[in-house]
Order: sequence, then C-alpha cells, then structure tokens
Amino acid sequence: MSGRVQGVWYRGWTVETAGALGLSGWVRNRSDGTVEALFAGPPDAVDRMLEACRRGPPAALVRDVATEPADDPGDGPFEQRATA
Repeated sequence: MSGRVQGVWYRGWTVETAGALGLSGWVRNRSDGTVEALFAGPPDAVDRMLEACRRGPPAALVRDVATEPADDPGDGPFEQRATA
C-alpha cells in the first residue's frame, strides 16, 4: 500500500481487520514509506480485505494497492512485523 499509510495506525487497523475476517498472514512498514502485507484465507475474505485496504483507517490516504501471488504463510494469527 502506498500513500499516507505510515504513522496513521494502518498496521494496527490491518491486524484488527484481517483478524476479524479470519485471515492469517502479516503486515509491516517498509523503509520506503509503503506498507506490505500478506493475506491468506478464503478467497472471498482476502478480496474483502484488499477492498478494505484501498480505504484504510480514517487518517490514511491510500494511493495504490498492488497485489501479487505469494507463498501461503500457514495457519496462525494475523500479526504485525517489524519494518523491513
């Protein structure tokens, strides 16, 4: 996710929203000012999460959400990771 997505509680919001949708995976800030996330779960829940990410939390101004396939992170709770 790019735009104003750091310093606006985007990662915390992502953890809460993904958890509510029953997704596993992770979210982290990137040193270039973007936010990166990996979502795994039922396709309809992943689609709902991606749509929510296009809006983000109230203070965010999301400019773009880029997607690409990734390896499944396995089962487990959705978590926030350290900046990459």
